[in-house]
Amino acid sequence: MKKIIAVAAMAAMVVSMTACGSKAADTGAEATAEAVAATEAATQTAETTEAATENVAANGTLIMATNAEFPPYEYREGDQIVGIDAEIAQAIADELGMELQIEDMQFDSIIAAVQTGKADIGVAGMTVTEDRLQAVSFSDSYTQAAQVIIVKGDSAVATPDDLKGKTVGVQLGTTGDIYAEDIEDVTIDRYNKGFEAVQALLQDKVDAVIIDREPANVFIEENEGLKVLDEEFTVEDYAICMAKDNTDLLDKVNTALASLKESGKLDEIKAKYITAE
Repeated sequence: MKKIIAVAAMAAMVVSMTACGSKAADTGAEATAEAVAATEAATQTAETTEAATENVAANGTLIMATNAEFPPYEYREGDQIVGIDAEIAQAIADELGMELQIEDMQFDSIIAAVQTGKADIGVAGMTVTEDRLQAVSFSDSYTQAAQVIIVKGDSAVATPDDLKGKTVGVQLGTTGDIYAEDIEDVTIDRYNKGFEAVQALLQDKVDAVIIDREPANVFIEENEGLKVLDEEFTVEDYAICMAKDNTDLLDKVNTALASLKESGKLDEIKAKYITAE
């Protein structure tokens, strides 16, 4: 109200001064009008920004960010993104009475997409780590996974300890990328896709590839002459990431996951793609 009174008073003053034919009054009136317009524009921008950053899941669509280069968790069949994570996300959307929309992007862009509201959830065979917990919240785990080492059949690398001083291929931003840095004297070659790291191994550009177990099994089936070492590099939990302030969606996702576990649907989805541990 004070703001309105002040603007009205200023307007009256401007009218009075204009009647006297003062050039200074004309300039003052223009400045006042510009100031009022700027204030109104700023208010409108703030309201628009606030509306844009509201939970996009509220409109009935659940947007999932993923990287469809990670079979059997997410990969492409024609124009469709399929796999364990895609089906779990669909089952969660069904539980919530929502429509699922999947957005494919680089793995290291997923957390940023969730933070900025471009996606509601990140589901991409993503391991819960302390660093990631600083940026996003995670649901309850929906499966346990492991990082393993792929080598050529005649490789001298037989255990994780043998990676010392070697060149290791990883997919950029993955847990394999993170944990590879703990290897002594290692050289790390980073690729946007796990498949590209495996191709580098076949071409002798790297000595080994560190990647999640199930994609590793797919890659060795598709590429003759490769094997997975018996000893796992790490064991970890996969979960769904969400923006830290989106506690309502976190609760709903965890409730849906609990229902899917209890009904056996979660195990059914995983068994469809993973025939043996």
